[in-house]
Parts: sequence; C-alpha cells; structure tokens
Amino acid sequence: MRAKTAVLLDPHPLWLDAMQDLAADVGVQVLGRATNVEDAVALVGETRPDLLIASLDCSSQDEEGALGLRRAREAHPGMKAVVVGDRNDHQSIEAAFAAGASIYCVRTAERGDLAAAIRQAFEHSIHVAAKDYRGAPPLVPAYEPQDDTAAIELTRRELEILQLVAEGHSNSQLAKMLWVTEQTIKFHLSNIYRKLDVSNRTEASRWAQLHGILPATPAPVLQTSAA
Repeated sequence: MRAKTAVLLDPHPLWLDAMQDLAADVGVQVLGRATNVEDAVALVGETRPDLLIASLDCSSQDEEGALGLRRAREAHPGMKAVVVGDRNDHQSIEAAFAAGASIYCVRTAERGDLAAAIRQAFEHSIHVAAKDYRGAPPLVPAYEPQDDTAAIELTRRELEILQLVAEGHSNSQLAKMLWVTEQTIKFHLSNIYRKLDVSNRTEASRWAQLHGILPATPAPVLQTSAA
C-alpha cells in the first residue's frame, strides 16, 4: 500500500519539526514544509499530497487563514486538511470546516490527540456525539460517500448537511442539530448548490442520490435519551 503523504504549514520551525516527527510516527511521509501560506499553497500544487497539516486561524479576524486553506484545496481538491488552531470557539471551528478542513485540532491538544486527528483524516473510525444532556438534538450517523468525484468536491460537513437536507430538515433544525447559526447553514448550502450545479434543496438531494453520495433510503435519525 502506498504511504500517505503530507505538506506541513506552521510559522515556527520548531513546530514544523514536531509535526514532521508526529507524521512519521503515524506512517505519513512529509513532502514539503512551509512557514507561510503562499509557500504552502505552492507546495500543495507541486506535490499533490494526501494531507495538509496546517496551523491556521480561519476566524473572521484573520481572513488570510481561511482564504489560504481554500486556495490549497482548489490546488488539489482530493487532499484532506487537518487544521491546528489556537481558538476553541464554535465560530472559529466552523469557519475552518467551511474553508475545507477535514479535522480541526486545538494547539493545546496532547501529542496523541493530534496523531489521532491525522489518522481520522483517513480512517473515520471515531464519531463524536453532540453534548449529552436533556433535550439534546438528534445525532446523525456518519456516512461515507461512495462516489470518488463527488467526495473530492464536498467537505465532510457539507456531506453531513446534504444528508440532513435530504431527510427534510429545515435550516433552523439543522442549526440546532449541528450547533451552528442558520447563517452558517445557509453558507454551507450555498457552497453545496454551487459545487453540484443545482438551484435548490430538492435538486441537491436528487443529485446526491443519483451519484451515490446518499443512500437510496435515508439513514434513520438516532434520538438521544431524554430520561
């Protein structure tokens, strides 16, 4: 089996060294390292790695981070991205996912946590439920796309939203389920429509079923206990 490959981005050489050591520990070969976004995007275009591991701030306070991640994904749409960020708020995390991150890991995480995050970018063997308390929203089983070309275009969060849309949930319901604002849902839907070249929710759901992104019969929604 071909070894997985990665490009690393961090402004600090010491962190790049640590990232490279960690990547080697999980069997990922580093093809290039960069200390700025421009060089990282260029390396992604040149080497076409399986993974980008990047220290980025994708919040509204730093538009360069989100723009850089989008440019890297455009340079190589099939690439996964693990974003290592200083912020732990929902807005920053959602901004990273909206920009194309597959995994978000806070910089204060343990070494083993980041190693697990890198593995999860490929294996998807861990699924995290929403907060477990009275009145918690439904949890949606993870679904892996069957169509490679569509999987390249849609992020994991977009696939999740597309499945929920196909099940008939409204924007307000989606926002509650995923712990984001309705504006974030609208942003994701706009990206989905653009990528699939469709105009509305019905067309998006139909396209996804025809192209193997969604099962023909929607997966059941699991309810949390309200005991």
